[in-house]
Amino acid sequence: MTDAHPTVLPADKHPTLRVVPMPADSNSSGDIFGGWVMSQVDIAGSIPAIRRARGRVATVAVNSFIFKQPVMVGDVVSFYADIVKVGRTSITVSVEVYAQRNPEKEEIVKVTEATLTYVAVDKERRPRVVAAQQ
Repeated sequence: MTDAHPTVLPADKHPTLRVVPMPADSNSSGDIFGGWVMSQVDIAGSIPAIRRARGRVATVAVNSFIFKQPVMVGDVVSFYADIVKVGRTSITVSVEVYAQRNPEKEEIVKVTEATLTYVAVDKERRPRVVAAQQ
């Protein structure tokens, strides 16, 4: 794991998703399951992809996923998702994840970063062309 130094939330962006993990989301060591974080990243990444595709999308690839720090019960976890590439049927999204912890003396830590690719799909779940942006 890297990036142990405290950081700040991106000042020029709004979180796509914000959630507080609960004890049921933790492993026996008290940290939040990596799979829970991955699930939330996929949800956050799909939001701008759905907007850009103007409809249903399916996750087709997790291009990269880096866990930098653990997420803990009670952290306020903020997910920032940005489209980085639009192909003919695909949309690639970068997601950065920050945890705000210790409300008495707030600490902000970048905990995860990932890149995922979604494909726009039609009602039959077949790939469809992503409309040109207007």
